[in-house]
Amino acid sequence: MSSNNEAQTSRFDMLKWGVVVMLVAAAVIGNDYFSGESLLYRLVAILVLAGVAGYVGLKTAKGRAFSALAKAAKAEIRRVVWPTRQETVQTTLIVLVVVLLMSLFLWGVDSLLGWIVSSFIG
Repeated sequence: MSSNNEAQTSRFDMLKWGVVVMLVAAAVIGNDYFSGESLLYRLVAILVLAGVAGYVGLKTAKGRAFSALAKAAKAEIRRVVWPTRQETVQTTLIVLVVVLLMSLFLWGVDSLLGWIVSSFIG
């Protein structure tokens, strides 16, 4: 019984994805076909078709999984401890100093190797 239900759900999901593909294709083809019309009208039509396609896509098994993932990510972002302004400024200054020192070091090594090679070549 369960496998029959899963097969039925799978067929409906494939049908829903077919509808999503047709809606996206209609948006692309319609935008090209009505290229002489106002950009505002075409943009509204594309946004409506994209909204409907997104809604249909979220009603599939993969769409529900994506929605659950997005909700979990949003909850996880709320738990992040963001650095203070002082920590951010200090870290930025440390990175800038290290980048400056490394660039000077690499410039010096490059100049030294260039001088050595040019003295051998003549």
